[in-house]
Amino acid sequence: MIRSAALAIALLLTAAPVAAQQATVDGGMIAGATLDGGVRAFLGVPFAAPPVRELRWKPPQPVTGWAGVRDATRPAPMCLQPGRGRTMNHYFGNEAVSEDCLYLNIWAPPGAPPPGGWPVVVWIYGGAFNVGSTSMANYSGAQLARKGVIQVNIAYRVGPLGFLAHPELSREGGGHSGNYGLMDQIAGLQWVQRNIRALGGNPGNVTITGQSAGSMSVGTLQMSPLAKGLFHRVVGMSGSPMRPRGAVPLAEAEAQGLALQKALGADSIEALRDLPGDRVLAGAAGVPRDPIVADGHVLTGDAAATYAAGAQSKVPVLIGFTRDEAFASLGPVRTTADFTAAVRARFGAQADAVLASYAPASEADLPRALNDLQRDMSIGQQVMGWADAQARAGSPAYVWLFARRQPYAPGITFSDHDAATAGAYHTGDVPYWFQTLDSLNLFRTTRIWTPEDRALAERMSDMLVRFARGEAPAADWPRFDPAKPRLMWLDLESRPIDWPRASLVKALAPTPEARRANAANRPRD
Repeated sequence: MIRSAALAIALLLTAAPVAAQQATVDGGMIAGATLDGGVRAFLGVPFAAPPVRELRWKPPQPVTGWAGVRDATRPAPMCLQPGRGRTMNHYFGNEAVSEDCLYLNIWAPPGAPPPGGWPVVVWIYGGAFNVGSTSMANYSGAQLARKGVIQVNIAYRVGPLGFLAHPELSREGGGHSGNYGLMDQIAGLQWVQRNIRALGGNPGNVTITGQSAGSMSVGTLQMSPLAKGLFHRVVGMSGSPMRPRGAVPLAEAEAQGLALQKALGADSIEALRDLPGDRVLAGAAGVPRDPIVADGHVLTGDAAATYAAGAQSKVPVLIGFTRDEAFASLGPVRTTADFTAAVRARFGAQADAVLASYAPASEADLPRALNDLQRDMSIGQQVMGWADAQARAGSPAYVWLFARRQPYAPGITFSDHDAATAGAYHTGDVPYWFQTLDSLNLFRTTRIWTPEDRALAERMSDMLVRFARGEAPAADWPRFDPAKPRLMWLDLESRPIDWPRASLVKALAPTPEARRANAANRPRD
């Protein structure tokens, strides 16, 4: 069901087309556009059949061919999901939404490709596996393409339409269900392998990249036997497969699917398939559901077990997080005394060591100390766990900590984001990696970018391109070493540093009780 026809973002992505570009891919011929600087853009390219009606909750199926030349100058609708309000930080216009959403956006460099083809960067969006779009302005691949990389943004089903296990679906699927969004991602990577040469790309040099749930996705794909051979490097931004609650057992996920069926008053999967997609979306709002399932098909176990067995894809990773994101909670902490009490309650025998490293020196230092500890309890230790597993398996890992606080416009407010306290927030590094700073001013001026910000974006996008080419992201960027953990501090002045409080970070993993208490703090974007 299409909820909106406003596609203002398409104008941004295809600004100043000067000539048609054509290529032959699965299904037939497509015609894109040439953007400023000669970048070729192919938008809204189908990589699977529409997952609607009888194909709802089925693995992605092959594209149906078309006659003539298909227009590829406008992005397709994003997968059915809740809308974003105009006052949200990441508001980029009212994109259309539809269950018919399995499409790619592609940006390719100008001119003839080098021998073997250009490196390929595949982008997988975040959004807590509930929202996300290939066509958000800060995900544009035009700038990476200008630097000699093909960027491909893959759509995947989100929410209950993309991640639903159910006993009936398991019977249909030969003993497994769920993970349909992950299967979409794999189908997109398979499309890249079959078709990217037609656009000048090298299928033997593919880097999968994602942020938040997208980073959890690329880390999960590294564990999946179905994704082996489809990529050669991984970039993970603020998400890790080493999550305290990773892939849930199939039986547990099936019980969650039955709970959704009951909430919607349906008596079978076929009855659920007959419901409008937005009805399913609304009915799922109050039903707990874990997206990723250890189904024995897409995933055979959790990340730690996969690394222990040596069954992961043995490829280099470039991973990191932002200074002020935190997805764990010590509970209500208003004073330094509250901080001390909460640490003693949470960490027991470890409390003295934690307090020695994190305790605020004064009330004024409390917000910084609390954020650092809660960050390291969550994303910090998860990223370190990923890097540690990589290094012990003999595969390179490069880690960053992004610390730049964006320069907000005076008086700017958001409904979901406090500019005064956000700091280097979750997703705040993305427009630097893709050099898309101006996307945040598309509908209103929210940032006053400085020349130093633009220089940082230039450096970070260069780092991403270097890594995609098979090089270290920077000449002075150290490989992760478990014996002496170091990372790259990314700010207006970037430099390698010792990992802050490294000896404690791994020990901060939450207890099972804390994991349940922190379930509501999962990142949205």
